[in-house]
Amino acid sequence: MSSHLSADRPAAQPPGRGSVEALISQARRLKGDVDAVRRDSQGDGTDPRGRWQRALYDLALHQLSDLDEHLAQLRDGPAPAPRPGSLLSRVGSAEWNLLTDEAEWSGELFQILGRDPAALPLSLDEFPSLVLTEDRPKLTAMVTGCLVDGRPIDGEFRVVRPDGTVRTVHMMGEPVLDADGSTASMWAVLRDVSALRRSQRAVSETRDSFRHRPPAAGTGQRAAVEPREAVPPPWHGLLRFPDQGRPGLDLAAGYLPAAADAPRCGVWYDACPLADDETLLSVGELPCADADPTQGPAMVIGALRGLATAGVRPAGLPDRLARSLRSTALPPVRGAVYCGYRPDSRTLTWAHADGPAPLLFRDGTGCASAWRAETTLEAGDLLLLHTGGLVPAGRRRLLALAPRLTGACSAQEVLRIVSEEIGQSPRREDACVLVALVTPK
Repeated sequence: MSSHLSADRPAAQPPGRGSVEALISQARRLKGDVDAVRRDSQGDGTDPRGRWQRALYDLALHQLSDLDEHLAQLRDGPAPAPRPGSLLSRVGSAEWNLLTDEAEWSGELFQILGRDPAALPLSLDEFPSLVLTEDRPKLTAMVTGCLVDGRPIDGEFRVVRPDGTVRTVHMMGEPVLDADGSTASMWAVLRDVSALRRSQRAVSETRDSFRHRPPAAGTGQRAAVEPREAVPPPWHGLLRFPDQGRPGLDLAAGYLPAAADAPRCGVWYDACPLADDETLLSVGELPCADADPTQGPAMVIGALRGLATAGVRPAGLPDRLARSLRSTALPPVRGAVYCGYRPDSRTLTWAHADGPAPLLFRDGTGCASAWRAETTLEAGDLLLLHTGGLVPAGRRRLLALAPRLTGACSAQEVLRIVSEEIGQSPRREDACVLVALVTPK
């Protein structure tokens, strides 16, 4: 492949063999230390905390093994084939020439995508045909930002291989400039991170299982006086919430179940990544009498993510979602709130379908009204979305908590306060709470 360098910068010198050898030795020592600690602390693996610890140790050892392999490849040159079971070692590269519409792919990239190495590499216009439909807008936004604005590419999307399997691919790239400073081509490095993401999900799910497990037998008296936590909703295993936050936002969310004898409702919360680091925040519910608390919310969240990534703004979501669900067995959505947040301008746009308006907390006070459809937020502002199960008494209590909530240092702390103060109250309906804390740029 041709050089992946802009015309106005010199080629980087390869690292010295001795320095890479030193890094390899450090990585191997660390791997040995981690393995030794894992063996020393190995329990019977039957309790939830033990399963979580085992999954986390396995993830760390996988990543250290791949770090060792990457460094060895840096020292020795391209490896002939990836190590079976590797999380990160499958790395390919590509370059797309914008002037001739030609493409060059490495052999590793053909392998990652499951394509015949004898076939022609796809052009930049053809490449999105390999990508899962709902991820194509994300890829288009990344490529457009690279070619038009000169921004580096760094993001993930899912591809469908010819055998029907879906793989998660991490792509990093840059535009290549000609002598006049115009974009002549685009190069990229792609790696298959499917196994890594599965391993990370295993860590997250085993962590959740011990954080939110019911009290052990004989501890009922203690459980009765401990604060009640927000727990994962029934659909939590199907769709993941970005607990690590989003650009410009620290996020936390939880499910507050109704009284034991109350019917289960299909309540949901979600934070959907959009182009240019924008995020769609949403909460809502399906009628209790007709709602499947597991499949229903997952289907609604999937439909919302598809509409949002296709460019539907919050104001258009209530109507478009209603039309999308008419062909399904789901009941109409009620009590939903949709907020779009742009971190570059800190602009929030929102709309609702019979749902309670978001609560805004700033400088020790809370506001439940006088909201505009588009609002500029400030660093430190706290946005709280919730479903109708907290109305009206819970809403008044939330506003009364304004000094404590605005003094919290994280969205997770806000969620803990809300869960302790509101979660213990008996409710006739399930509820969801989503907390978004605006962070400095």
